[in-house]
Amino acid sequence: MSTARIEEVPTILPELLGRLSEARLQTDELFAIVRQYSLYERPIAERHRIVFYIGHLEAFDWNLLRERVFGLGSFNADYDKLFAFGIDPVGGGLPTDQPKDWPSIEDVRGYVSEVRSRIDENLARLDPVDLFAKPDREGSSPGTLLNVAIEHRLMHAETLAYMLHQLPHRHKVPHARKPSLVTAPIAPEMISIPAGRATLGLSRRAAAFGWDNEFEEHQVEVPAFRIDNQMVSNGQYLEFVDAGGYEDPAFWSPSDWEWKSAGKISHPVFWNNADGPWHFRTMFDDIPLPLDWPVYVSHAEAAAFARWAGKSLPTEAQWHRAAYGAPDEGERQFPWGSELPTTKRGNFDFRGWDPTPAGAFPEGRSAFGLYDLLGNGWEWTSTLFQPFSNFQPFPFYRGYSADFFDGKHYVIKGGSARTAASMLRRSFRNWFQPHYQYVYAGFRCVAS
Repeated sequence: MSTARIEEVPTILPELLGRLSEARLQTDELFAIVRQYSLYERPIAERHRIVFYIGHLEAFDWNLLRERVFGLGSFNADYDKLFAFGIDPVGGGLPTDQPKDWPSIEDVRGYVSEVRSRIDENLARLDPVDLFAKPDREGSSPGTLLNVAIEHRLMHAETLAYMLHQLPHRHKVPHARKPSLVTAPIAPEMISIPAGRATLGLSRRAAAFGWDNEFEEHQVEVPAFRIDNQMVSNGQYLEFVDAGGYEDPAFWSPSDWEWKSAGKISHPVFWNNADGPWHFRTMFDDIPLPLDWPVYVSHAEAAAFARWAGKSLPTEAQWHRAAYGAPDEGERQFPWGSELPTTKRGNFDFRGWDPTPAGAFPEGRSAFGLYDLLGNGWEWTSTLFQPFSNFQPFPFYRGYSADFFDGKHYVIKGGSARTAASMLRRSFRNWFQPHYQYVYAGFRCVAS
């Protein structure tokens, strides 16, 4: 999925190794915020216990690279299998394992250390010329596999963050919270987007890495529509809550109403009002609800708000048109233009733990004047996660996307404060099922 000219290869390998090292640092720092006695906790019922993820990240890399790139056998086949795959949060039976069912943390960390050492030793011996010129028996080059290992870990750096977000504060080593940015408030308004073309996906001819669901590039003609200039805020969503939105089935689909009622859900999972007024749960403490931060909710909750407001969630193509289109009918690489993501463009790439107020990064605006399209929170769309035309699954990870083309997952676009810069590319697609509340995901609405 990634190609390179021969003269570029010697510089690409050190770059990939540096990115792998940085990704490891991100996940190591995440595990370090959990107190030792809490590593066998399960902060989210649908997910594994924390100890699993400590072993999983190295097991994934080892299972991916061990034979395909290094031609090596296993030194601990039981752990390679035990830590191979996580759990997707789909409705059904929840895991029932107990802490005693898992190895000791000392054994897990010993496995992690040994895997990391063996991977690094063999990567050091890898001939840079073989990086993209020597595919394995499935046709995948070492360079592609390294990119997969890096981005898989970076994805977990985000999923681990929102999972640990749900861990009670007493189980975490406290960190000082960065002061919230103080900005002039941006008035919410709807922006008119003229009819035009949206380019989705990534071309296989491009010399760039992409996951299997990103291919193949194609264009969609999008009729004119209007869209919010910013994500729906906590303050706006509070109006929906106060108006009884969670008590009125008219705003919910039958399946969403059944889910909400069965779970006795009456507000976003990041909110609580145990002591009276609403508070927002940050990673390390609870603070008075910041009304100008984007609200984080499930797809079901976002869709209910949109119906209450007389609007709807955007399609994937509408979101692309608003984010990357321009009045001159051109399209941009990023909402702001062609410059690579930097800290002045948005709240992303592990900038902090918390959202920022709407409009805090005016230099990240799109050509049509929309704020925070990349960073500060993923954005739900109304588009079910399905393959693009001529989809070809990764031969080494056939279920990565294909297992979720089931009509039960929705595309989310954009990114959050905990999304790595490499995954802010235009073609990247993320997806979750509609009743999962824990993602750093919000939304903006559209109207015809």
